[in-house]
Amino acid sequence: MSRFIDEVRIEASSGAGGPGLVAFRREKFITNGGPWGGDGGRGGDVVFVATRSKNTLSHVRYKQHVKAKNGTPGGSALRTGRGGEDAVVVVPVGTLIKDLRTGEVLADLSEHDMRVVVLKGGKGGMGNARFKTSTRRAPDFAQQGLPGESRELTLELKLLADVGLLGFPNAGKSTLISRLSEAKPKIAAYPFTTLRPSLGVVRVPGTYDSFVMADIPGLVEGAAEGVGLGHQFLRHVERCALLLHLLSLDPLEDDMHGDPMKRFATINAELERFDPALARRPQVIFLSKADLVSESKIDEVREAFEGAGHSVFVGSSVTGAGLDPLTYELASHVKKARDAESDGSESDDS
Repeated sequence: MSRFIDEVRIEASSGAGGPGLVAFRREKFITNGGPWGGDGGRGGDVVFVATRSKNTLSHVRYKQHVKAKNGTPGGSALRTGRGGEDAVVVVPVGTLIKDLRTGEVLADLSEHDMRVVVLKGGKGGMGNARFKTSTRRAPDFAQQGLPGESRELTLELKLLADVGLLGFPNAGKSTLISRLSEAKPKIAAYPFTTLRPSLGVVRVPGTYDSFVMADIPGLVEGAAEGVGLGHQFLRHVERCALLLHLLSLDPLEDDMHGDPMKRFATINAELERFDPALARRPQVIFLSKADLVSESKIDEVREAFEGAGHSVFVGSSVTGAGLDPLTYELASHVKKARDAESDGSESDDS
């Protein structure tokens, strides 16, 4: 299994245009043939292509210098030089390409097979035949090709998922996503087993519908400032239509991190500090590990959250209790978000 790499820096350069040629037609029986030099070929572009077949940037990490080929010089007999070969970089869907120095977003590769030219190759120089006029019959000069572009780029991957799983370390997120989908995240009884986000396709029981869930690594207080696994993983929840907030009912969690209400407030405070829009994203609460506590404790916690206006589900990823109702609820939210996005796209097109 490849290591998850979500940010890579590279130096990229497009190709220079080939120089035009100074040449004159010299053939038997043709006198004063005139200028015959062709144009130089264009330089290659630096092109990024998005694909669903990759989910990390690890393959780019070891290719930190990307350079397209230069165009070749123009030839005699008005032949244009060959264009430089493009440098094509394949990246996962969800990759942002930024200028390292300015932070400007140059491309947002959000769709499969999306193709973006980030650096254009230089134009080929014109051969001397291009400069012939009625008064200048034998130009003895040509243009040099234009140079290519060079930039230092940052490639930043944001997972494209419908539902993002949030919760403290050891809340049971990995177990939940392994039960709802075919994803196989690492599961263990200690914090921070999820060091790379996992994507899983969740099938809605009794239907042909499905949605994508992202298991986001556990957050700790101060994550927006980079504490713990830090904001490098918070970026992965930015595109989710819905956040599923997992809160363990295990009494040990109360001892380590405070009661569920406190844990809920802590995570949302980190979201607010990182991006206020995230804190306003719809959330569903799932009280997990219900098999470890009494019914009275479950009712107490549920009533506290419902009293604050939250949508709450209770169950256990180990026993499977409560997972179907939770899945239907998540699917309903995802469908509404997709319908709204579709309506917005149609309005923009019209």
